[in-house]
Amino acid sequence: MTDATPIFTKISAYSLLGVAFHGLTGYLGAKAFLPQNARWQDRFTFIWLTFDALIHFTFEGSFLWLSVLGRQVNTSIGPFADLWREYAAADFRWGVSDSTVVSLEILTVLGAGPLCCYILKQLANDDPARHYWLIVLSTAELYGGWMTFCPEWLTGSPNLNTSNALHLWVYLVFMNIIWVVIPLWLMFDSYTHIAGALRAQQKASKIKSA
Repeated sequence: MTDATPIFTKISAYSLLGVAFHGLTGYLGAKAFLPQNARWQDRFTFIWLTFDALIHFTFEGSFLWLSVLGRQVNTSIGPFADLWREYAAADFRWGVSDSTVVSLEILTVLGAGPLCCYILKQLANDDPARHYWLIVLSTAELYGGWMTFCPEWLTGSPNLNTSNALHLWVYLVFMNIIWVVIPLWLMFDSYTHIAGALRAQQKASKIKSA
């Protein structure tokens, strides 16, 4: 099937500019709130968590507002409704208040968003307890991504439109795969810190008791 929809539109441009602005905000936040000698891993984590929180609160928060209490994106008006109709052209479920998608977004907006902010505060204070919460957050986001797409794949992806290159490679692939790759990396980085600290404590305990 050939898709006659233009590959790139004004709404596409505004949407991607919004995404880029969130990333820039994270970068400026890292420069403002982290010391200059901060590890690159912590700097990257700060940028990501800022970006993550802003995406959850603004983009996904607007979707949630447009998808509860009898509303749905396809019958709503306004700039955020236009934005989500653009995404719904790639994944039709986002236009019709699909119950599974809305349920996941409730957890994302009300759970993952605030948790991102809490971890950002821990990062700014150099609190090592952030590594536990990073694993919790990353696990939740990986699970959310799996539950968003696995039911679709199991039924032959009837709601996914992959005929438009922008919709396929930017909206469906890139804008979802980063919530797989980066949480996996964060989990690995935090695991090395937690495991290293526990092993050092165990070694010190053995030496003390010897």
